[in-house]
Parts: sequence; structure tokens; C-alpha cells
Amino acid sequence: MHVTIKLFAHFRDGRFKEAEHQFAPGVDCRQIILGLGFRLGEMGIVMVNGQHAPLDYQLNERDTLALFPLVGGG
Repeated sequence: MHVTIKLFAHFRDGRFKEAEHQFAPGVDCRQIILGLGFRLGEMGIVMVNGQHAPLDYQLNERDTLALFPLVGGG
């Protein structure tokens, strides 16, 4: 199945801004995040189709997964 992945802020460094990837049916957000080489502790916000999503959310054909890093500063 096809899923569009959008990366934000420093997650884009050396990767991509937006790309379509193909995955096996039943893949969840956690599997994709880890497959992209991220650590779960780096995730600030995980969204699917513009809505907050838990890590165990199973994606569907043509979903859009957006990944935002934790933001720090002062």
C-alpha cells in the first residue's frame, strides 16, 4: 500500500521533505518511524491525515503520515 510521509524540521536533514513509500498492509506508525531510522524518543508529534495518531495506529492506503521532532528552546 502507498503512504505519503512528510518530515519536518531537522528530520529532513539528509532525508526528504515529502515522499511516497510502499508498505505491507497493516504497517503501523511505529514500524515506519523505526524503519526510517528514528528513535521513538525523538518524536514530538505523529499525525495521520492531519489528526494526532498513536504509534500503534495502522495506516491505510493513501494515508499521509507527518512526523515532527521534539522542539526545545527558551
